[in-house]
Amino acid sequence: MIARTSTIFVSMILLMPGDATSLSAKAIELRPKDPVYVQLGKKVYQNQCASCHGVNLEGQEGWRDRKVDGMRLAPPHDKSGHTWHHPDELLYKLTKYGFKAMIGEDYKVSMPVYDSIIEDQKIIAVLSYIKSTWPADIKKIHDKINSDYKLNRAMEEKIGDRD
Repeated sequence: MIARTSTIFVSMILLMPGDATSLSAKAIELRPKDPVYVQLGKKVYQNQCASCHGVNLEGQEGWRDRKVDGMRLAPPHDKSGHTWHHPDELLYKLTKYGFKAMIGEDYKVSMPVYDSIIEDQKIIAVLSYIKSTWPADIKKIHDKINSDYKLNRAMEEKIGDRD
């Protein structure tokens, strides 16, 4: 199930329009080892995300199966959640543009679209902070997901160049 969901989300990334003036047109890479990014990300997370996703990244209780007003509850961003199942670029685009833009249909979710709320570098900082809290084994898996994603993108671009 994880692989199928990840494949669906990764496929959706490719459908997102590029914005030449933002990070979305460039390779998105989190910086969990950069103390400046992590500290900034922690501050922004506490101000913008913790009220739903939890001060300790624990998410809302019942997030897997319960809904409120037809919407799923906020998932955790710690190792118990699914954040680390997705490449950096997907996490960035999901945060910046929201679910609806990514899947092309009305998807009820209470998380705001942060495109005009948080600058690109701060989105990267928040995601870097989140990743910095994961145990080493989860970070290693996430790094492999990113590596595989980048390899797939490069192969698709090469194939596209032949057409």
